[in-house]
Amino acid sequence: RSAALRIDWNNVTTKLGIKGSTAASLQAFKKRNDDARRKVALLRSQSQTVDFAHYRSSIANSAAVNEVEQQFKNFTPKTYDLERQLKMIEAFEVQAIKGAEETQSKVDQELRELDVTLKNVMEARPFEEMTVVSSFPSLGWLDVGGFNRGEADESL
Repeated sequence: RSAALRIDWNNVTTKLGIKGSTAASLQAFKKRNDDARRKVALLRSQSQTVDFAHYRSSIANSAAVNEVEQQFKNFTPKTYDLERQLKMIEAFEVQAIKGAEETQSKVDQELRELDVTLKNVMEARPFEEMTVVSSFPSLGWLDVGGFNRGEADESL
């Protein structure tokens, strides 16, 4: 209960870079948590006492009110075995960890690939050294005989 209070839900997905089904599962969990908190707060704010004297004076059948009062006094809340819910939470946690590990391995692989690409870019020759076309005119390789720029040379 206290762990859910300490989580900054607005920053969990952005700070951890969580996406896809993991983020959707976290958002669904947050929504269920918020709904449960609202219901508990609403129930706690409601009056938990019943004025049976008021009902005896306003209802003609006081025996029915006495019976309801007796059942109310004998009421004990049921205890629930939370083992099933805890197992579901643990399964969700295992799935979330698995998804986070998969995401981490994918991100690590992509970072390694980007490091290799960056290294290749940094070690590459400058563009000026790779350009060969600029040296062709000085060698005369681009001089096409029988062709003048303005008009065709018919002397061939």
